[in-house]
Amino acid sequence: MRRLGLGLPNAIGTSLVLGVGFAWCVLLVFLTRWAGGMVPANPLFPNMHMAWQYMIWALVQQFILQSFFFTRLEELLGSSTAVWITATFFAAVHLPNMILMTFTLIGGLFFCEMFRRYRSIYLLGIVHAVLGLTLSATIPASLLNHLRVGIGFLR
Repeated sequence: MRRLGLGLPNAIGTSLVLGVGFAWCVLLVFLTRWAGGMVPANPLFPNMHMAWQYMIWALVQQFILQSFFFTRLEELLGSSTAVWITATFFAAVHLPNMILMTFTLIGGLFFCEMFRRYRSIYLLGIVHAVLGLTLSATIPASLLNHLRVGIGFLR
């Protein structure tokens, strides 16, 4: 269970993951406001029902990314290499949305490193959801394309 990230992290892991994740959210909102943007920038900003659906989807993404891909790559290639390859894969599945690819590469490096150290997907799923919703609130829909990737982005 622990190897798959289905356990709870210790207090240090909890405070670090939540602290850094929420600090990024505050920074995104601050930079948007500083640049003269509005928050929410997206008139279709998710309602609470959509936010809960996205939170579940973020947790599923973290399970797939960490518990499936990262653990296997870690066995084959070692921890530090697995962090980079898994984060790059995470960014690649967000093609062709370049804004999401950039954010997911940075976020993927953070998520994989925190998973490597603390082995819990629950906090990563929460931070993933909050960061995704913050991106949706701070980046205009015309640039972000409603967080769509793949064929949904192209249509």
